[in-house]
Amino acid sequence: MSRRQFSASIAAASLGGGADFARGQSPAKYAVVGSGVFGAWIAYRLQEAGQRVTLVDEYGPANARASSGGESRIIRCSYGPDEVYTRMAKRSLTLWSEFFAKAGRNLLERIGVLWMAKSGNPYVEQSRQTLRKLQIPFRDLSDADLSREYPQIHVPAGTVAILEPESGALLARQAVQAVVGSFVQNGGEYVQAAIRSPQGGGRLREIVTANGDSIGADGFIFACGPWLGKVFPELLGERIFVTRQEVMFFGVPPGDPRFAPPRMPVWIDFSDDRGMYGFPDLESRGFKIAFDRHGPALDPDTANRIVSTDKIAEARAYAAERFPALAGAPIVDSRVCQYENTSNGDFLIDRHPEFENVWIVGGGSGHGFKHGPAVGEYTVARIIGAPDPPAEPRFSLGRKSTEQHRAVF
Repeated sequence: MSRRQFSASIAAASLGGGADFARGQSPAKYAVVGSGVFGAWIAYRLQEAGQRVTLVDEYGPANARASSGGESRIIRCSYGPDEVYTRMAKRSLTLWSEFFAKAGRNLLERIGVLWMAKSGNPYVEQSRQTLRKLQIPFRDLSDADLSREYPQIHVPAGTVAILEPESGALLARQAVQAVVGSFVQNGGEYVQAAIRSPQGGGRLREIVTANGDSIGADGFIFACGPWLGKVFPELLGERIFVTRQEVMFFGVPPGDPRFAPPRMPVWIDFSDDRGMYGFPDLESRGFKIAFDRHGPALDPDTANRIVSTDKIAEARAYAAERFPALAGAPIVDSRVCQYENTSNGDFLIDRHPEFENVWIVGGGSGHGFKHGPAVGEYTVARIIGAPDPPAEPRFSLGRKSTEQHRAVF
């Protein structure tokens, strides 16, 4: 579906839904607030389960302020010894592939994910063990292998790597819009509106928009990412940490294919403590370099999205060291997005403690995008009472604290 067709289908669904409410027809069975990757997949899976669903967002699917907005996101299975997220990533790879095949769109670039680290890095060894156990293909590479297969990368002596050949990159903005577009085409309702914070407790009957309209439902799912702390300030204001994350796109040398697929995979660099990762030149948008370190606090509504001079300098220095051919390359694009993490990086997928029919889903930034399909599947199972996949205690609200100690990478 083209952007114009998607916008038209959203507009038609919104107008039709508004007319239904005005005529007094029965409300949607569920209302999902937030049309990022988590909310989109929850709405899509609820619809597949035969439920009526209204999807609500104040800015639009994968908008410029959203954690799900942007050109690309990594999909990889290595999580050290953590089988929970490795299994979810494996499942999501399958579900993304099935969805794109059904939609007739290829927004998953299986170009491989290359993990680089110093020899003896325990996380890499633990990842090897978990990948073997769960029968996920990977290759071990020595520093000699890296120099031979990826001469465009300067690797220090003693660097080793894991290559996940079936992993790669998701074209993020397009992928979210494709899920929402399919949801609307299949009869789902999309409403673009800001939502007032629910008050009280017990059973929530409706949510109210900023202009006073109401959306009634039997159940409500709030999957609004960095806005969760604003919607539920007393409950989540100190349990959801929204941080500024900066991304640069470097122009590749003219006529040089070394920085584009298939000669360049997605990469993650654990060889030192800088926490860098990036993407090849996808869709000729530039070579992406990003920081996987939690930045300062950010307000998703009011923050200016202009990259800082110190981060530009740091990214340039890193590019010149690790990718020498990019020394002095121009920055052709840049992004300021955000992570919205819980205290330790585990997802938050649980019922609201004061509302019997309200669910909260979030805490995914930094590593959550890839898991959208599995999160949708898991959340819908909890809502409708299905036994599979089973409940995961780590996703509960009770496991989330007000002090950050990152444990999921």
